[in-house]
Amino acid sequence: MTSKLSRRSFLKKTISGFAQLAVLSVGGYSYARYAEPRWLQTTHLTLTLKRLPPAFSGMRIVQFSDVHLGFHYSAEQLAHLVDIIQSHDPDLICFTGDLYDYVVLEDSPAVIQALSRLKAPLGKGAVLGNHDYYGKEPKKITKILSDGGFQVLNNQSIALNRGKDYVWLSGVEDMWNGQPDIKKALKSVPPNDCVLLLSHCPDFADIALDYPIDLQLSGHSHGGQVRLPFYGHIVTPQYAKKYVDGLYILGDGKLQVYTNRGIGVSQYPVRFYCRPELTVITLNSG
Repeated sequence: MTSKLSRRSFLKKTISGFAQLAVLSVGGYSYARYAEPRWLQTTHLTLTLKRLPPAFSGMRIVQFSDVHLGFHYSAEQLAHLVDIIQSHDPDLICFTGDLYDYVVLEDSPAVIQALSRLKAPLGKGAVLGNHDYYGKEPKKITKILSDGGFQVLNNQSIALNRGKDYVWLSGVEDMWNGQPDIKKALKSVPPNDCVLLLSHCPDFADIALDYPIDLQLSGHSHGGQVRLPFYGHIVTPQYAKKYVDGLYILGDGKLQVYTNRGIGVSQYPVRFYCRPELTVITLNSG
């Protein structure tokens, strides 16, 4: 066992060393610092949900996450992102946390104006991320999102309807700095209805799996922000250790989880082999 741990530790340190060399080299750093963080990738996927009512088949969700305004991302860049989101003609827009990085800047009027331009017939839902709690700012950020037309779901659910059919959009507080309460969030939801859950932290899926949740959308991980070919992420934050990037199928298909890599950066202003991501999800009934 000691031998295995030593080999694993050596491999991890070696790979981490190569990653740092790649990023810190002149060409590698320039790419990771100035090119890739601006190279947005739009991921299109189609998911089938067994409990999705036929009236919602073809429903298009656009998810974005982890903007981190104030840390190498501006309100002007957000305004451009809004244009891209709107170009995908979303039925529902979901934001999965970390609007600002550490403090709310004086750009909030421009941010509200940009968010207000987002339109979707089924509405706009959001949850807060761990960075949205820093500096005692959650109330300010909740107001900015609300003024921008988003329903901020703090352990709450809202009904989305098409005709006589309903789908529920639920949201839980952040695992790191909030108090996520899935029971409270689902209190008003009929047990047999289809539920879409917003949770900033993807590893909340292990809790959501025990409840009637069909799809969880998350962020937080940034996909690791620095990844290596054939190896993947090197480091991810707490509560983003298991479901780091992309689609996961849990419980023999009972729960599907999608972890978005986010728009901005945090801690370090670089991305390497881990482009910022916008997710366009089309839902079909199964």
